[in-house]
Amino acid sequence: MSKMLKCAGNDDIITIKADDGSDTVTFMFESPTQDKIADFEMKLMDIDSEHLGIPEAEYHAIVRMPSSEFARICKDLSSIVVISVTKEGVKFSTRGDIGTANIVCRQNSTVDKPEEATVIEMNEPVSLTFALRYMNSFTKATPLSNTVTISLSSELPVVVEYKIAEMGYVRFYLAPKIEEDEEETNP
Repeated sequence: MSKMLKCAGNDDIITIKADDGSDTVTFMFESPTQDKIADFEMKLMDIDSEHLGIPEAEYHAIVRMPSSEFARICKDLSSIVVISVTKEGVKFSTRGDIGTANIVCRQNSTVDKPEEATVIEMNEPVSLTFALRYMNSFTKATPLSNTVTISLSSELPVVVEYKIAEMGYVRFYLAPKIEEDEEETNP
């Protein structure tokens, strides 16, 4: 799907259509002058798995930041990332064979454009560990929105949300790594 979305221009009108009972979805990209129209049809996947309910919850920390900055941070880090939210800001940390990396984004709501601001709402400090390969998959939605919202709480999956204009949003959920997982991967 991400390959199809990359075919759309920044100003293109995107239409997504799926008929009831159909096993395909159609993406249509129209240029503003309608001199170029592209349509793509993609087969839908039928995933046989139990339905996972997503509990409504109050998150301890919510971070809004530029989606391009989040994508750059995720791309630059190792295979595991620790996201920590404190009163100092949000810290992305990793440790690898060659050393460690820490990237801290402080709250900065006094910027010229609101989409360039980093806003942190925190009820209590949170520090969670995630597999970065999944976060990097989430960042493929960066072209959809200028900002990303990351909601964190202990014992809950992180929510990475990209708002799509007035149409809605794309949300990704990822469970944090737990200590047993880390022991299995580091013999």
